[in-house]
Order: sequence, then C-alpha cells, then structure tokens
Amino acid sequence: MKIDQYAIVQPSVAGNPDLREPQILAYQAIENHDFQGADAREVSVVLPVGCGKSGLLALAPFAAKSKRTLLVAPNLKIADQLLGDLTPSNPKYFYTKRRVLDDGPFPEPAEIRGASSNVSDLEEADIVVTNIQQLQRENNKWLAKLPGDFFDLILFDEGHHNVAESWDVLRRKFPDARILNVSATPARADGKVMTGEVIYSYPISKAVEKGYVKRINGYRLNPTTLHYVRHEGGAEVEVTLDEVRRLGEEDAGFRRSIVSSEATLTTIAEASIRKLREMRETTGQPRLKIIASALNMEHCKQVVAKYRELGLRADFVHSQLAGKANERIHEKLENHELDVIVQVRKLGEGFDHPYLSVAAVFSIFSNLGPFMQFVGRIMRVIPGVDPFDPVNDGVVVFHVGGNITGVWTDFQQFAEADQDFFANLIDEHLIEPTTTREPGAGGTGSSPLPVITSQDDVLLENLTLINADPAIAAALAVLKDAGITGEQFDRLQRITPTKQATRKAKRTLLDDLVKTEVGRFFAKHGLKPVGRDLDKSRENFKVVKSSIDLQIKKLVPSGATSRSEYTAADLDSLIAQLPQIVTTVEEELRRG
Repeated sequence: MKIDQYAIVQPSVAGNPDLREPQILAYQAIENHDFQGADAREVSVVLPVGCGKSGLLALAPFAAKSKRTLLVAPNLKIADQLLGDLTPSNPKYFYTKRRVLDDGPFPEPAEIRGASSNVSDLEEADIVVTNIQQLQRENNKWLAKLPGDFFDLILFDEGHHNVAESWDVLRRKFPDARILNVSATPARADGKVMTGEVIYSYPISKAVEKGYVKRINGYRLNPTTLHYVRHEGGAEVEVTLDEVRRLGEEDAGFRRSIVSSEATLTTIAEASIRKLREMRETTGQPRLKIIASALNMEHCKQVVAKYRELGLRADFVHSQLAGKANERIHEKLENHELDVIVQVRKLGEGFDHPYLSVAAVFSIFSNLGPFMQFVGRIMRVIPGVDPFDPVNDGVVVFHVGGNITGVWTDFQQFAEADQDFFANLIDEHLIEPTTTREPGAGGTGSSPLPVITSQDDVLLENLTLINADPAIAAALAVLKDAGITGEQFDRLQRITPTKQATRKAKRTLLDDLVKTEVGRFFAKHGLKPVGRDLDKSRENFKVVKSSIDLQIKKLVPSGATSRSEYTAADLDSLIAQLPQIVTTVEEELRRG
C-alpha cells in the first residue's frame, strides 16, 4: 500500500541554511494558503531566475501535504532536469543536498514518457514528472487511463504558459486538484498573464541584494541626429534624438529599420562589443559572452555577419534549424568557442549559461514577458565566484529608436514589484509579433522599410535597473542639462574592421542567405530537398541552389567569375538583389 510521503514526512525548511530565502518564504505562503476558498484553487508564485525555482517545486508538495503530485514542465529538457532533482540515486538529489530530509523513505518519483512508463509506476509514485507535450489533447492515452482524482496537486513549471489550451486540458481532467504555477515572469510572449492569484513574489531588487542574480544595467544608444530615407529614391531626412524616440514609439517600420539597417545595426553591435571588452578586461574573465536577439532567420545571419566582421566568433540558433544543428552551436558555446550567440526566442526555458553577460537587443519587444525572458539569460551568477564580484554584472544594450525604453521601464517596476504589482497586472496585447520575412527590401509587407543611412555623435546612456537614490538621480539630470555627461553619457567609440574582414563576412552572409532562400522555396512549394520533382536526374536542393548561384554569377557587377573573388561592393549588390534573383529562379522553374 502506498504511503503518502509528502503528507506525513516533516521536511526541514524553516531556518534551513541550505535553502534560499525566497524558497523558504514561498514555501510558507503555499503552506498557509487556503486552497478551498472561492477562486483559490489555482495560485501562482513568481521567483526571479537564480532564486531556486526548481527547489521550490520540490518543496511545494510538502507545503500542500499532497498525496500525489503532477509536475508539468514546458519541454522535455526541463522535465529531465526536474526528474533528476527528485531521483534519490542522483548525487545531486535535492532533498539530501539541501538537507531537507536526512534519510528515507523518500518521496517516490516517476515520469510519464511515451511507452516506457505504465500506470503501475504512477500508482506507486508520490510525484509524477512529465512535459506538457505528453499530455496534450482531451483524448490523450494517459489522461484516459487515470481517474479524475488521481492527483491532488498540479505544479506548472514556467507557469506563464498555463493560459494555453494544452494546459487547460489538465485543469478539466483533474477538477479537484490544487494548482500552483511557478515562473520567473508573469506573462507569456503574447502578453497573456498566467492565471491564479500571485500569493508570493520575490523582487529582483532583493535577489540582487542577496547575490542570487547579477546586477543589471542598461545602455541606450542615443544619436544626436539620425539620417534616413523613407522610400527608395526619396530624399534623406535628418531628425533629432527626440524625433528618433518618437518615431520608434509610433512607427513600426522605423523600429524595424533601426535593428536591421547597416548604420544602426552596426552601432548596437559595436556598443555590445565595447561593453564585453570592458567587462573582460575589468574582471580578467575571457569567457564572458554576448547574447543577441534577432527578428528571424535572415536577420540572425545579418547580425552574426556583423559580429564576425567586427572580429568576434559568432553563431546562431533558430527553431527552423534541425535539432542537431542547434546542439552543435550549444556545444560550441559551452566549450567557450564562441563570443556571441544570436537567437530568435530559441534560448528559452531550461537554458543555463552563466557566462552570458551582455544582452544586445536587435529585435522588437512589445511587452514585458519576452523581454524579461531574454534578459533573464544574462542574470544567472557564475558559480564558484563571489556573487558581488564584477564578473557577476550584466549589461543590456539597445537603441533609442527600437522602442525598448518602455519595456525597460516596465522591467524596472517589475524589479521592485510587490504583491500590488501583480494584483493590478492585466493581459497585454501583442501589438507586433515577430515577422517571418527579413526586414529589408520589401519590408514586412508590400511597403518597403525606411533605411537608416547614418547617425551623428552617438552617446551611450547608462540606465540602472534598480532605482538609484532620488537625490542622485536629480543631480545627474542637472548635469545632463548643463551638458556635463561624465560616465552616464559616454560617447560611443567606433570599431573599424579591416576591409578584408568586411568582405569575408559579407561573402559568408551571402552563402547563408542563399541557403535560407532555398529552404523557403521548399516550404512554399511543399517540396523535399532530397526529392526529384524538378529534375529527375538531380535532387531538388541541387536544382534550386545551382539555379540561384547561376543567376548570381550573371549579376556580379565586377564581372568576377569566382565567389572568392567577389569584392565587398559586389557582395552588397548581390545581397540587395537576392529577393529578385529568387523570384526569377522561381519563374524559370515554374516554366520548366
């Protein structure tokens, strides 16, 4: 007969020096909550990255005196990590490592994983770990086998996902189970707020004070003036800093041009490199790295090319790439063979690399949730190092025209957040979802994007995450008005790459963009790369790529016959013409 370990065993939590303060306080909040009250069945806890969220998930069944708990992770990687924490044979077993339990019998874990599990495993378990993909749909085989009272507690890890229909299936299947959502952010990428009253939250400001997370500063690129062309063939317009800020807030096309035009994209990269080099020199730690956000696949490649041109080892991960391709990039990152990793919302939950120290914003963040998830990648402290050592500082770099200031301000408020903050939180609407097309010629629809042609006298403004003393802030404002900037407003020092490095980066970018266009062609027409639909003698991939390469050769301005001989000007011209080249190839293949 099963013994309900979570209901009868008394864990060592209060005053336990091996637990973190937010874990103990959140445990007490769960223990004291009356789940039987009106609208009290489902509640939430918000803990910043690095504050012991996985440990709290292990403690929560004790706080709720659960008979059997279902722990649901958003993906397989996190499910594996959580199961490891709960497995007694694991040397890093949470309950003994943190001295929550001295000896057994320990709570029995089990997992739901395809055909390798069975119902008897679950019946013996005190806690069952799975990822949400295993339990999707009402007619799921596992849900069909289990009675509605099988679990009396459901834990949703990364609970901001819990507004999705796939999670709601579990609420309906186990109608009397108490539900606890635990997350570092209260909102999903689409702005929807996770359900359930927030019964406990631990402010980032306190986490910084305790040394649980890095100290984060923002650096905003402020050009004194900026020049741009609204439409092809149009006149160049000069605008002041205030107008750049206004356009960034009101004009979606202008925002995208800020993060994709050569002139502005370059300065974001340069500023992030400068901050990385400063941090490496100050700390003596050469492993510190940059993480950059991008809009889509083409933009990823554009950003990677820029960092390579400026002398850094850069690569990217993207959900459209095969799993093994992304794993290879992760390995390079873990082995410290990269200085920069670029991503499109790919390094999400479950990713942990504490040496990421600079977050460079090349994408559009319309609300707080995804911005917090991105910045969270640089918030984990480096293990084995004093948390207050300068190596545990983090920096966020963004351009004033990218309209990031608003979410940065929201982030500042969140950093100091108390219960009232979450009580007043409402769903946001995702105004501007990530595009699926490259921000460049043609833009995000029929209207081309503006092109930023140049910037003058770019200043790098320091924005603190944790609010400074009001008197100090007022004094800095007076100095700014008087034209005295000091360290808070620092002139951006430009980086001059060699012409050879620029040409090499552009050649690699052209090669990468061609491969992307080939992949897009197959997706558009429902073809497989290894099929022979276009030419019975050759695979589709070879047919399409060779056709694009042939068109490229015809259009080389200098007349060079080998790609290794293309000049930088040749490559600029060919990259700009690539969309039209692909259209030409598509028409030729359609005609047969």
